[in-house]
Amino acid sequence: VQGTIEAALKTMTGRPVTIIGSGRTDAGVHALNQVANFFVDTKLTSDIFTVGLNSLLPGDIVIKDCASVDETFHARYDAWSKVYDYRILNRSIPAALFRQYAWHIRKDLDLEGIRTSVLCLNGRHDFSAFEGAGSPRSHSVRTVIDASLTGKNMHGYVAFSIEADGFLRHMVRNIVGTLVDVGLGKITPEVFEDILKSKDRKQAGITAPAHGLFLREVKYVPCHTSDR
Repeated sequence: VQGTIEAALKTMTGRPVTIIGSGRTDAGVHALNQVANFFVDTKLTSDIFTVGLNSLLPGDIVIKDCASVDETFHARYDAWSKVYDYRILNRSIPAALFRQYAWHIRKDLDLEGIRTSVLCLNGRHDFSAFEGAGSPRSHSVRTVIDASLTGKNMHGYVAFSIEADGFLRHMVRNIVGTLVDVGLGKITPEVFEDILKSKDRKQAGITAPAHGLFLREVKYVPCHTSDR
C-alpha cells in the first residue's frame, strides 16, 4: 500500500515522496482509517491531492481526506492511541461474500466467558504473553484504554474492540486467539488472566487470522484523528 501511494504522489508532484504511516499492519489486515503524512514543496492544494490520488490509486485504496499540518507533525510518534476491531462470524454457515472480513468459527462461543476475560485487559500491563516474535519494541508494557466485546448480531457477527496507547506485533490477534479458547471452553477466564500475568507466549492461544482485524481509528491530541 505504501509503495502504491508513493508512486501516485510521484506522478502528481514529479518527485519522489516518502509517506510516514501511523504504524505497520500485517499482511491481510484491513485499515478503515489509517493516517500518514508526507513532506513536499508544492502549490497543489489538499483537495487536489485528495481527488488526484484517488484517480490514480486502485479501488481498494481510498484517500478519505488530505490536510495541511504543522511540519513537526509525525503520524506515528504523535498518535495518542489506536483502536482495533476484530470480527468473528460465529455460526455454522460460512459467509460467501464477506469471508475475507471475519474469522469463521462454527461452534457457539461462550460470549459471557469471553466478556469476563476481556475485563482484565484494561489498564497498564506487560503484554509479553501476547507478543509475536520479532516485535520491534523497547519494552512490552502497554496501556489498554478500553477493551470490550459486542453481543452477537442477527447475522452471527461478534466484534472484539480494543483501544490502547500502542500495540505489540500480533498482540491483538494473539489476544483474540486466546479469547476464542475461552469461548470454546478450552480455558477459563481465570486461566486467561493467569496467561496475561505469566508473560509467556507459549501459554497463550493461536494467532487469530489476519483477515478479521481492522484498524478502526488513530487518535491524536488535541484534534487530529483519522475518523473524519
